[in-house]
Amino acid sequence: MAGQMVEIRWHARGGQGAKTAAMFVAQAVLVKGKYGQGFPEYGPERRGAPMRGFTRIADAPIRRHCGIENPGLVVVLDPTLLDSPAAGVTAGTDENTVFVINTSLSPADIKKKLGVAGAKVYTVDATQIALDSFGKPIPNMPMTGALLKAQPFMELSELTDAMKVKFSQKFSQAVVDGNLRAVEKAYNEVVSE
Repeated sequence: MAGQMVEIRWHARGGQGAKTAAMFVAQAVLVKGKYGQGFPEYGPERRGAPMRGFTRIADAPIRRHCGIENPGLVVVLDPTLLDSPAAGVTAGTDENTVFVINTSLSPADIKKKLGVAGAKVYTVDATQIALDSFGKPIPNMPMTGALLKAQPFMELSELTDAMKVKFSQKFSQAVVDGNLRAVEKAYNEVVSE
């Protein structure tokens, strides 16, 4: 990743934590001496509505402040968005784009569903991992673990250390511990073709 910018587009529904994940990943890379930028894009703010988030990671200051049209990585937190052309999951992608999808389906099944024959696809059941780890169907933090496996922009321990610092200020230790378990489990369970 030296000398280049990684652009990540997140697809989710309101309430699934894509905004939090996009911004968290951008903040977490700062400990590596990298530059990060994370922000959401959504229409009327309501739970369940499709939304997108964006993260940029770079070795140099980031001067671009717009949505990501041609992402290097696409992270999908809600698999129902794969069936919605309006969600634009594959918009602006090419054979070099990496997809990280929250689903119980295989990477081969997702490739067929999306029509992205040449792309690299990773899948993980992040919703089930979240339910098992902290009892809520919020897939955002497990998906950061899966994303890190697909694009190793830092060590897993660095990501979890950043999470401890960030979330300990806002959540109980039980919530923090559950999210840490979820990140590590998703990192270890994500599969690719």
